Amino acid sequence: MGRLVLHWVCVCALGVVPLVGCSDTEGTGGSGGSAGSGGMGGAGGTVPRFNPLEGIGTVELIADGFEFTEGPTWRTAEQRLLFSDIDANTIYELTPPNTIAVFRADSGNSNGLDSDVDGLLLAAEHGNRRLSRTLPDGTIVDVASEYLGDRLNSPNDIAVRSDGTIYFTDPPYGIDPETEQELEFNGVFRVDPAGELTAEWQGAKTTRPNGLALSPDERVLYLADTVGDVLAFDVNPDGSLSGERTFVDNATTADGMAIDTGGNLFVATFLGVRVYDPEGNLWGIIEVPDGRFPANCAFGGDDARILYITAREALYEVSLVHPGLY
Repeated sequence: MGRLVLHWVCVCALGVVPLVGCSDTEGTGGSGGSAGSGGMGGAGGTVPRFNPLEGIGTVELIADGFEFTEGPTWRTAEQRLLFSDIDANTIYELTPPNTIAVFRADSGNSNGLDSDVDGLLLAAEHGNRRLSRTLPDGTIVDVASEYLGDRLNSPNDIAVRSDGTIYFTDPPYGIDPETEQELEFNGVFRVDPAGELTAEWQGAKTTRPNGLALSPDERVLYLADTVGDVLAFDVNPDGSLSGERTFVDNATTADGMAIDTGGNLFVATFLGVRVYDPEGNLWGIIEVPDGRFPANCAFGGDDARILYITAREALYEVSLVHPGLY
């Protein structure tokens, strides 16, 4: 990813750049649409509307000294956060407030993490070029490792629908695209509850499909293309995707994402965590201290009111008034 050049600076005491009602010249949202249809992005249905940055706390460092943190996911049953350190080939666990331990060494250079509907850990493994599942006895098995006889590129991020459907992105970040890429595209895949793999979106080799997030009603899937836009798709009853559209254009460096109960989308970027309403309008930016670039974010805590942010060598947290979705 290229270096982001900032054209303006606005800093407040809490590390939040509020932009509601202001002109945003980089990463403008879509034109909206009717609430029920989902519009350009649109959570659809009836969800509460609120300012997600109202009453936000201070961004605080939990731990640093890592190599490249990514893939945070809250494990409700154990009340802990798991996150990847890609370059260290390790998955760590955080027991709040600040106890860090190794959860898994030799993680396959995992990136995105999530839980399936049975609470089993899913991992997008760069090094092993697969999406894996950890069984109750600790055995790690493939969920997907190839498509039509070709190896996957390097699975990156994961989103899980409540019926068990799994979506994951597959950019070439973990391989040399010139010599190791077998697929003719960078894509978004769907694994249905029966385990069948479908390529739902086949992007050009110049694309970089990255973060994924489902709207609260699971009718919209958001996709961050790190070198382009944040896209939105309609999720059909069978889990297939349609209605591709731009949710936020020119969202360069968009990476991992999280969403709250109001359908507000939190997008990790070099600039900070950019927060958009369901129509793609920018609420503001959560800045991370120490000049570090966020790579991903996830809601956690027993009431889902803590946003955890992975930012290169470090892990941060910030408290919010309104809850997110795990």
